Amino acid sequence: MAHTEKFQFLADQAQAKVQSVAPADVDALLASGAVALDIRDKEEHDAGHIPGSVHVSRGKLEMNVEAALPDLDQTILCYCNAFNRGALSAATLQDMGYKNAKFIAGGLNAYRKLA
Repeated sequence: MAHTEKFQFLADQAQAKVQSVAPADVDALLASGAVALDIRDKEEHDAGHIPGSVHVSRGKLEMNVEAALPDLDQTILCYCNAFNRGALSAATLQDMGYKNAKFIAGGLNAYRKLA
């Protein structure tokens, strides 16, 4: 998908700011207490998601994440279909005080390729 230059610039900045997690490491992190955060739109989430993931759409992330994930120390693995929105969301969470917000490199698409 082609993105505007400004969007891609912001996404690149976010990727440089936050840590990515390899798709192969996701299941072990979830088993050790991390939470997968699906930030895609409801229709995308309804079509398929990482089992047990929490859904808070990117458009309402700042308003709703504290109720869904109150622990600022919890490891949170943000994901979208690829990586841009996941990285942007993880950066936003870090700005909000979430110390262990990360994004899944390659997003749900990469995670599904492991199955």
